[in-house]
Amino acid sequence: MILLLYSINRYISCTILAHYYTILLYHKILCHYRTRKDNTHFSMTPYTKPLPEQKENTKHGEVFFPIQKYITKLNLNSPVIMTHWHEEAELTLITKGSCIYQIDLVDCEVNEGDLLFIPPLLLHSIRLNGTDDFCSETYVFHVNFLGGNATDICSTRYLTPMINHELTLPYHISSTHPAHHSLHECFIKMASLYTEQTFGYEIALKSVLLQALFLLLQYSTTESATISASSDKLKNVLDYIDLHYAEPLTISELAELCYFSEYHFMRFFKKHMNMTCIQYINNVRLEKAVELFEHGETSILEVSLSVGFHNLSYFHRAFKAKYHMTPLSFIKRLN
Repeated sequence: MILLLYSINRYISCTILAHYYTILLYHKILCHYRTRKDNTHFSMTPYTKPLPEQKENTKHGEVFFPIQKYITKLNLNSPVIMTHWHEEAELTLITKGSCIYQIDLVDCEVNEGDLLFIPPLLLHSIRLNGTDDFCSETYVFHVNFLGGNATDICSTRYLTPMINHELTLPYHISSTHPAHHSLHECFIKMASLYTEQTFGYEIALKSVLLQALFLLLQYSTTESATISASSDKLKNVLDYIDLHYAEPLTISELAELCYFSEYHFMRFFKKHMNMTCIQYINNVRLEKAVELFEHGETSILEVSLSVGFHNLSYFHRAFKAKYHMTPLSFIKRLN
């Protein structure tokens, strides 16, 4: 009889303890959502022009010197740079391997030695082509650095139409393109100036970038080059995900942004992103988790909840699948 009473008492205690931890977990989630909703201001109404706060948030360079160099490396463990867009333009040299650039939803195969120019506001992504490693060097710069916000003839006749996509410059400059040799020389000069940073190098960099644009303008077209409707729809979805990644997201609400059925939306997303919408959302959440770990967060549960994973086991599996290590192993590597 005593043994029976002890067992019943132990069962009740464990049940109460389990309920306590469940309530605690729900409380954390509820607080997280309330914080997001109280501190974030955005519209859920579909729009055609992306809002300023919905583009890529990375600052490229400094306010008075908005140019930044990036080295991009892709391999079988990290084969994709996901679709994104920003106000700045890009000039890129492929230094190793080959890849598929998708610019404004159009695929373009590029190889070692090729150059790419991506104007402001265009969606673009990169994915590995084959099994060999890929590497590129990119300079991201704001057109205002070249006088894009001025009122002179250079701005009104060339830079502003380029920004507004009324003037289309070539995106892909292969080794057989007539402008390749001269543009490659500009790129090498720009890389040297950026690295050595001798007194007055900012002036020289501006001069070289203007020379590069001059070369590209010789092969520009003035046909109507408005960004496609599909590109606008995809921008809306990607921007919405980037703002709401920590909240529960459904295919239904994302499809509504495009005025698509769920079936049509899933096919549309997979076609242009080369992954399912769920895979993309998980990738965004995992990248946000890595950022938090790199900034000193050590609570795996807190990070999981704050980026939108409300199942800790699922977060562990997804993290390990993407980064080939557990979150705990990743944290230990940072220390």
